[in-house]
Amino acid sequence: MSPAPITIDVISDVMCPWCYIGKRRLKKAVAATSGAELDIRWRPFQLDGTIPMEGMDRQEYLSRKFGGPEQAAQVYEPVRAAGDAEQIPFAFEAIKVSPNTLNAHRMIRWSQTTGLQDAMVERLFQLYFIEGADLTDKTVLADAAEQVGMDRAIVERLLEGDADMEDTKNEIARAQEMGVTGVPTFIIGNRYVVQGAQGPEILAGAIAKVAEEQAQETETPVS
Repeated sequence: MSPAPITIDVISDVMCPWCYIGKRRLKKAVAATSGAELDIRWRPFQLDGTIPMEGMDRQEYLSRKFGGPEQAAQVYEPVRAAGDAEQIPFAFEAIKVSPNTLNAHRMIRWSQTTGLQDAMVERLFQLYFIEGADLTDKTVLADAAEQVGMDRAIVERLLEGDADMEDTKNEIARAQEMGVTGVPTFIIGNRYVVQGAQGPEILAGAIAKVAEEQAQETETPVS
C-alpha cells in the first residue's frame, strides 16, 4: 500500500509579507522533494482582525501599528531584502488601504474546491504587495477570481452574502486556540510545525521526515 499524500496546511494572511516570502520558499522546498505526493492547503489567519470590513487608510494603519511611515520603512527593510532574494518586488508605497482580509480568505476557501487555490493565493499576494490593490473592494476580488479561472458570477454572488463567513472565522479561531500567534505557520503531515518563513531546506527536511515515517508505517511486517 502506497503512503497517503502528505498534507501541508499553510496558515497565512494575504496582508502578511512574510507569508508571500514563505510561499516562494515552500515552492522551492516542494521542488527539492522528489517522490512525495503533497496536498497543500491554505488556511486563514488575520494579523489584525480589528480592521473594519471596509479597510483602513494605510497611513493611519502604519501610524497605529508602527508609529508612522518612517518606523514602518525600517521594519520593512529586511522584508524588502528577503523579497528581493525571492524575486518579489514589494511595493509597499503603492498600498493605500490596509484591508480586513475575511473576504479574501473566503475566496481562498472557495478556490480550493476548483483546484485553483495556489493560483488564487498567488494572485491576491500580487494584487496587494505589488499592485497596491484594495482587497476590500469586491470588484477587485471578483476580477482576481476570474483571472485565475473561477466563475466570476458565482463569486460575485457569494461575496454579496455571508457564505462561509462563520466557517472562516471559526477556522481562524481554531488556529489561535492551537497556539498560532504568527504566520506563516506550516503544519506538515499533521506531525511537524514549522513557524515563520523558514528556508526551503527546513521545509524540505520536514517533508522528507514525514515521508520517511509514513513509508515505515506502511511497510508490511516481516513474519
